[in-house]
Amino acid sequence: MSSIILEARDIRYRYPRGLEAICGISFHIRKKEKIALVGPNGAGKSTLLTMFNGMIRPDSGLMLFDNLPIQYDTPSLRMLRKRVGFVLQNPDRQIIAPTVYQDVAFGPTNLGYSEPEVKEAVTQALRHVGLEGFERRPPHQLSGGEKKRVAIAGVLAMDPDVLVFDEPTSGLDPSGSEDIMELLDELNHEGKTIIISTHDVELAYPWADRAILMLNGKILKEDIPEVAFGNPESVRKAHLSVPTLLELHMELQKRGFLLHGKKPRTVLDMMQCIETLFEKSVSKKRHGMITVCNVDLKTRENLPKWLSEHTGICTGAMGTRAKQCAENLKIHLDFTYSVIDKCILKALLGEDSVILTTESMVKRVYLRVEAYGLESGVHIPIYHISTAPEEPNEKNKSLP
Repeated sequence: MSSIILEARDIRYRYPRGLEAICGISFHIRKKEKIALVGPNGAGKSTLLTMFNGMIRPDSGLMLFDNLPIQYDTPSLRMLRKRVGFVLQNPDRQIIAPTVYQDVAFGPTNLGYSEPEVKEAVTQALRHVGLEGFERRPPHQLSGGEKKRVAIAGVLAMDPDVLVFDEPTSGLDPSGSEDIMELLDELNHEGKTIIISTHDVELAYPWADRAILMLNGKILKEDIPEVAFGNPESVRKAHLSVPTLLELHMELQKRGFLLHGKKPRTVLDMMQCIETLFEKSVSKKRHGMITVCNVDLKTRENLPKWLSEHTGICTGAMGTRAKQCAENLKIHLDFTYSVIDKCILKALLGEDSVILTTESMVKRVYLRVEAYGLESGVHIPIYHISTAPEEPNEKNKSLP
C-alpha cells in the first residue's frame, strides 16, 4: 500500500460573512493515487482543493503534507507549492506572461533555477504537454485546450509530486477533454499523484482510483468508484447520476441476470459481462494481435511504410506526442481515446491493431493487456516494435 502524501483531519472553513464551506472533513490521499472529488456546484470541492497547497488555511483542524502539518509562513508555502502544483479551472486566470515561454518559466525562475535549468525545465514541460515550438506564441492567440496545456506546463516545470486540477475539462470539447484526461493518466503513470474536482460522473467513474462524493461541505461517500457510485440513494443525494455502465449493470441484475466478477467501469468490462452472460466463448475464436510502436524512436519515420504493408489494421495513438507524430506522418487514426481497451475489443473480434505511444507509456500497454488476460482468461498476443517496423516475431515479443 502506498504511503500517505496528503491528509485532512477534521478541517473546517467558513468564508467571511458566508456559510461554512467545509464542515469537519477528514480523509487521506496516498502517493500515486488518482482521486476525484465529485459533487454539484457549491459542494465545497474547489475550496478543499485550495487547501492542498496552502492557498486557504482551515479555520480549524489540520492539513498534512507528507505526514507533516502544513506551515503557513512564506518559505514553507513556497516549498509546498513546488511540490503541490495547482491548475485552475480557467487558464486565463493562471497565464500571466506575454509569451508561452515566459509563462512556463515563471515558476522555475522564482524558485531560483539558473538560466540553463529554467530553459531545460520549460523545454521538457512543453514537450510533455505537446506544445513544442509554441515558446514565442502569445497565450491570447491559443485555443482553450492549448491554454489549458500551457497552465499545466507551468506547473510541470517545477516538477511537483502532486497535481491538483479544478474541473480539468471545463470549457473543452469532447476531443480536448479526452486529450487532457489521457495526459493526466500519463503523468500518473510517471509517478505523480493526481487530484481532480468534477461534477461529471462519466468522467470520474472510469478514471479514478477512488472517488470522494461531496455535498454542502461534507463527504457523503469515499471509496473505489464502483462502491462510491454504486448506491443510487447516495448518488441522488449528491445531486449526481449513476454512471451509465453501472446503471446498465444494475438493471441487468434487477432482471435476474447473474453477472459474476467486478462491476464494469469501461465498455470492455461491459462486453466481458455480456459475453459471459450469453455464453459466447471468446476463447474459441482466433484473437487479433496488438502491436506497440514507440514514437520516441527514430524508426517512427518508417511507420507509414509498415502500415501500408498491413492494410486493414486499426491504428490508435496514446498521448499528445503520439497523436502529433501521426499527424506529421499523415497516419489515419481509428482511436484517439481509451485506445488500449478499444484495441483489446478489436482483438476479441479477431482483428489486429497497432498502438502508437511514447516511451513512458509502452509498459502501461503491456500491463493493461496482461491484466485483462488474467481477469478474463483470454490471451491476446502483444508485440513491440523496438528497433525497426518489421513483421512481429518471437524476438520482439517481449517487453523492452
